[in-house]
Amino acid sequence: MTNSARSSSRIARGGKAVYGAPLGILMLEARFPRIPGDMGNGTTWPFPVLYRVVSGASPEKVVLKGAAGLLPDFIDAAKDLVRMGAEAITTNCGFLSLFQKEIAAAIGVPVATSSLMQVPWVQATLPPGKRVGLVTVSGSTLTPAHLEGAGVPLDTPVVGTENGKEFFRVLIKAEKDDMDIGQAERDVVEAGKQLVAENPDVGAIVLECTNMPPYAAALQAEVGLPVYDIYSMITWFHAGLRPRTFA
Repeated sequence: MTNSARSSSRIARGGKAVYGAPLGILMLEARFPRIPGDMGNGTTWPFPVLYRVVSGASPEKVVLKGAAGLLPDFIDAAKDLVRMGAEAITTNCGFLSLFQKEIAAAIGVPVATSSLMQVPWVQATLPPGKRVGLVTVSGSTLTPAHLEGAGVPLDTPVVGTENGKEFFRVLIKAEKDDMDIGQAERDVVEAGKQLVAENPDVGAIVLECTNMPPYAAALQAEVGLPVYDIYSMITWFHAGLRPRTFA
C-alpha cells in the first residue's frame, strides 16, 4: 500500500464536543480553597478531566442534609458531561454514594460516586482479623444508607472531623473562604489517630472526603497503615478508560 493510500484511509471519529478527557467530575458548589491534591484542583490529576458544578449543591446540603431534592440536578449535570465527551462519571463528595445506583442507571456510562466504594477492595487485601476504617468529614451524618450505597459493611468503624478546628468548619459550614492548611491537616491526622486508637483491628484506612488526599501521606506516616482516598480510586478508574499501551 502506498503512503497516499494509507493517508486516505485514516478516519477521525466524531460525536463529542471535547476530546482527550474521558473522565467527568460532578462538583459541589463551594468557595473554599482547593489546593493541589484536592479533587477540584485540576493539577491534582495526571490526566485531563471535565468539570461540571451542580448549582445549589452546597457541601452543607449534601453532607448535613442528605442531598435532599438534588438527585435530578446531579443526573442532569452528569448527562451534560456525557454529552460533552465524558466516558465515565465521578463526584467530588463521598456522601453522594446515596445516588450511585440512580446516576448509573440514568446516564449509561460507568459511575463511581464515592471513595467509599474502595472499602470492599481494600478489605480483600487485609489479613484475617483486620478490617478497614473510615475517616470522614462528618461522622455524625454518614448514615447506613451512605454505607450501603457504596457496599460498605455497616459495622465499619468511622471517625469524623467535626471536632477539629479548621477542616469541617471551612469545608462544610463555610465559615470563611480561606483555610489554614496546616490545621486542616492536623484535623484529618487526629481523626485518623483516634480511629486507630479506638479500633486496634483497623488494618487500613479509607478517606471518604475528596478534599482529604493532600493529607493522606501525613496520616499514613503517623499511623503506619495503608491510606486510600479518592485519588487512589480515580487513578484506578481512569486506568480502565485509557489503559497504558506497552510497546
